[in-house]
Amino acid sequence: MGCAIITLDRAYMFTDGRYFLQAAEQMDSNWTLMKQGLPDVPTWQDFLHKELPPNSRIGIDPTLIAASDAQSISSSLAANSSSTLVPLADNLVDQVWADRPTRPKTKVRALAVEFAGQSSQEKVEAVRAELKKEKADAIVVTMLDEVAWLFNLRGSDINFNPVFFAYAVITTTTSTLYIDPVQLSVVSSQPNSSASSASGKSSSFTTVISSDHLPLDLKIKPYTDIWTDLSTLGSNSTKVLVGSKASMKVLESINGDSAAGDSTASSSAAHIVSMISPTPASSTQGKSGDAAKAVGILVRSPIADLKTIKNETEIYGFRACHVRDGVALARYFAWLEEVLEKGEEVSEWNAAEVLEKYRSENELFRGLSFDTISSTGPNAAIIHYSPDPKDCAIIKQDQMYLCDSGGQYLDGTTDVTRTWHFGKPSEEERRAFTRVLQGHIAIDTAVFPQGTTGYQIDTWARRPLWQDGLDYRHGTGHGVGHFLNVHEGPQGIGMRITYNDTALKKGMTVSNEPGYYADGRFGIRIESIVIVREVSTPYNFGDKGSYLGFEHVTVSPIHTKLVNVSLMSPAEVEWLNEYHKEVWEKVSPGLKAVGDERAERWLERECKPIGLDAAR
Repeated sequence: MGCAIITLDRAYMFTDGRYFLQAAEQMDSNWTLMKQGLPDVPTWQDFLHKELPPNSRIGIDPTLIAASDAQSISSSLAANSSSTLVPLADNLVDQVWADRPTRPKTKVRALAVEFAGQSSQEKVEAVRAELKKEKADAIVVTMLDEVAWLFNLRGSDINFNPVFFAYAVITTTTSTLYIDPVQLSVVSSQPNSSASSASGKSSSFTTVISSDHLPLDLKIKPYTDIWTDLSTLGSNSTKVLVGSKASMKVLESINGDSAAGDSTASSSAAHIVSMISPTPASSTQGKSGDAAKAVGILVRSPIADLKTIKNETEIYGFRACHVRDGVALARYFAWLEEVLEKGEEVSEWNAAEVLEKYRSENELFRGLSFDTISSTGPNAAIIHYSPDPKDCAIIKQDQMYLCDSGGQYLDGTTDVTRTWHFGKPSEEERRAFTRVLQGHIAIDTAVFPQGTTGYQIDTWARRPLWQDGLDYRHGTGHGVGHFLNVHEGPQGIGMRITYNDTALKKGMTVSNEPGYYADGRFGIRIESIVIVREVSTPYNFGDKGSYLGFEHVTVSPIHTKLVNVSLMSPAEVEWLNEYHKEVWEKVSPGLKAVGDERAERWLERECKPIGLDAAR
């Protein structure tokens, strides 16, 4: 995850703290690693005007750079260096990438209403209600998870994310899906069809999609038709909403930029800004007038906001799939502990394969939600580490073991991290683990008024670590999709100012994952998924509505061997004991059902309450 800037004699790679160690290990001497977030290290956007020579022509792929980024960069370049962005018709990396894989075209499947909780027709009508509020003619949908959510469809074009390559345009009277025809098989609905019913419900996850699963006015067009249709849309509309993450090319296609994609065009800052910044409506003289305004308007995507609030069916699914996931995790950790005690060698990769096997036995399982981070000792300090099947470490009893993993189920998405030590942990490791646990508990038990953002509560997770002079270089939580991307925006908990744009609302799902990473030695993270819910309070200051808190749905033990109880308050110890009681009650029946007595014994031991005496 990052951005590369290539000059005539240097190559720079910009990334954040999650990838510092990994990037340093994987890049060769041709690259200079730019550690964003550290003092005196500019962002890649600032680098363009601070470090490149004045009057530079900076090539960009307009399909990859966000229109909002293009606007702010162009303005900054004009003010500071007189350099310009030059949209290129052909991506220069593609020209030298000889063995680049072709774009996937996997079959798209229908997600039944019994899992989605709302029909695609209802979702389209909700989007049209937003168009009416904004007095807009249409909205262009470019984010893949938004397209999938809107039409209750799922694909597998991108590993671990059940999405497919597509665009959509919703107007006040029509809806259009742009997709490669080979990916979608739609048949006319039939009475008493086994694929669906009149309600659109189905227990199958089929590639043969009944027409009544889709909006009544839906048109399906080839994927590449989007560009000419956007131009037509711009010519025939007065206001088209475009999500703020859309590419520069999308907005230029709507707003009629004849220079878009011209590798010889001199792209001035004023020109780029004019394509994506509308002039006041009062100055409009029509598309051909001298003061014609931009029709395409960058906005916060209303579909993203609709998607983040999970309905009751989706919330039920999150609870259910996390219990099944907890069964797989208990079976895995019990197995791993046993084989290590026997002295058997298990690599990080092989262990991850066993965990995937246990998950695959669960009902409604459709695959992993990301590459399992199975990491031992110093590898656990690499925040987004992924073991190489051909060259990875052997898990050792005398080292910390961090496992961050998740599954995709028809009824939800899971993401859970637990940290273990199968030998005797050091006091430093126990103290750091306890501080991370205290931060985790602080978020889990948080109560806050409506309108509070994840930016405002992020420090609650860091405070215990800060007491010891510790911290972590990642956010405390990210949004989670419902059988969609495991990372979902715009909601989240973190120190990035963008998290202050989105209030936490009832029905949102986010992760709670503070951590600590001792470079080259060990790593710790405790992650559970929580749902924003209403909580009861004795008072309601200012009559602001119900206060909010979190409901955790992840049910997997937290390793009490690593807990230094003397650092904890009685309330924190009580929380841990109550959590383990809940884990036992929800997970043990599933273990009994599959007949895994080893995992039952392990879970019972790991869920035993710890004493309060040391915390008094």
